[in-house]
Amino acid sequence: MKREYRSWYSDRLQREMNIRVYGHAGTPLLILPTQDSMCDNFENFGMIDTVAPEIEAGKIQLFAVDTVDRETWSNVWGDKGWRAARQEDYYNYLIEEVLPFIRTENGTGRLPIAIGCSLGGLHAAIVFFRRPDLFGGMMSLSGVYDAKFFFDGWEDGTLYQNSPVDFLANLPEDHPYISLYNQKKIVLCVGQGRWEDEGRRTTAIMRDIFAGKGIHAWVDFWGYDVDHDWCWWKKQLRYFLPYVLGEQG
Repeated sequence: MKREYRSWYSDRLQREMNIRVYGHAGTPLLILPTQDSMCDNFENFGMIDTVAPEIEAGKIQLFAVDTVDRETWSNVWGDKGWRAARQEDYYNYLIEEVLPFIRTENGTGRLPIAIGCSLGGLHAAIVFFRRPDLFGGMMSLSGVYDAKFFFDGWEDGTLYQNSPVDFLANLPEDHPYISLYNQKKIVLCVGQGRWEDEGRRTTAIMRDIFAGKGIHAWVDFWGYDVDHDWCWWKKQLRYFLPYVLGEQG
């Protein structure tokens, strides 16, 4: 399997940011790590091995990025307004720096699919639902979609833009993004076992928003034995990957 390590200094984040690229061709996947993790996250927990056959066959090419979660979602003692603004900086880094890099490196012209587990699932939802014109689909496993959960119930206009349960709930039913969403493959999956309470709660909210807005999405609640853990995310990634790649209906 072809592996490459890239980095550059981000003016938006004022720091060096890293990307790991897995594979030589195929549909690009933007990989958003779990909370506080970096671009080696999926590899360290065996997720790259889980989809190695597809990578080696040239069906998919993965682009795994760093996070700044320790300054934003996890920075519980920090100024909330600053934390929200920093998250917006990270969103802009992904949209304005990472996506052009993916387009150049991948070269297929295909739009990337955003994929993440846990807090990475929130990041995937943020970028996809804010800019469906730039993505081919999304898969969020055990995501929590209410940004206020990480901010003790606080929210300002900037954090609102990074809280899918809020900005989607207020999306007009004739908004052009809805037809764009419905041209893409959308997966939200959550278990009902240990450590999934908030994921379960907010995934149910997202399901109801989708139903009310006419947004077509696969929202799947797995069993009460399915915990918030890598062993299940590996199974879910393999299960949903053919769907988001358009290989099944």
